[in-house]
Amino acid sequence: MMKSAITISLVPEARRGPFVFHANEGKADLFAYCKMAAEMGFDAVEIFPGSAQEIPVSELMACLSPLNLVVAAVGTGAGWVKQGLHLCDPDRTKREQACQFISDIIDVAGECGASAIIGSMQGRSSQAETHDTALTMLSDALGKLGERAASHGQVLLYEPLNRYETDLFNTQKQAATFLESQKLHSVRLLCDLFHMNIEEEDVAAALVSVGKHIGHVHWADSNRRAVGMGHTDPQPIVSALQSVGFKGFLSAEVFPLPTSNDAAKQTINSLQKYIQ
Repeated sequence: MMKSAITISLVPEARRGPFVFHANEGKADLFAYCKMAAEMGFDAVEIFPGSAQEIPVSELMACLSPLNLVVAAVGTGAGWVKQGLHLCDPDRTKREQACQFISDIIDVAGECGASAIIGSMQGRSSQAETHDTALTMLSDALGKLGERAASHGQVLLYEPLNRYETDLFNTQKQAATFLESQKLHSVRLLCDLFHMNIEEEDVAAALVSVGKHIGHVHWADSNRRAVGMGHTDPQPIVSALQSVGFKGFLSAEVFPLPTSNDAAKQTINSLQKYIQ
């Protein structure tokens, strides 16, 4: 059975971002939101930290265990938000810094029994680097980072983004074909329903076409609000995921609207309706 997760951001600079809970007081807020997630019926939390050092692994795991919660995934996007780092930067030193930032989060996520996510840190081509060169950089980075994730018994999650955020891969099929051609066996797709609603002709059909590559799903409506607050029809999507045997997390990376509690309640209600 698929499992539910909710997002918690630890990054002040991402206060306007699509995360349900924003922990403004560090560990205290993080643990409080974990408790709230458990009380609402979620199976896991997805954490967006400012850096690997911001995740207190031992304390976090001690907090989660009695709550019967786990860490679903850990985001790396703060490397872009806070430092402007990405994997396709023409400057080799900056690319290396980006890889190190992600590697550190992979290690911490692995200690938590979770995968790390590469979304905004994938970058894009530029005037200094052609699209093909950017893809070569991406392949090299995903290969090394995927191996690091595998050393923890995890996969690395790669998220195709919409055309306004990257020009690398915008559809799931494009990304899956790339992973196969580059033999990136330790990398799986993070299929974000918000981005898919922009780029895919048929979201459910797209999921079926890449079924074996799906590692994680961002459960978001067409307007990046909680599912049920936009015009996405969840039933064909859930049926598609069931048909390919997906048993991972459906994680709410959505805006905290009208409030965080409202978004969380709407999310768990939608998940309980369609997957339980």
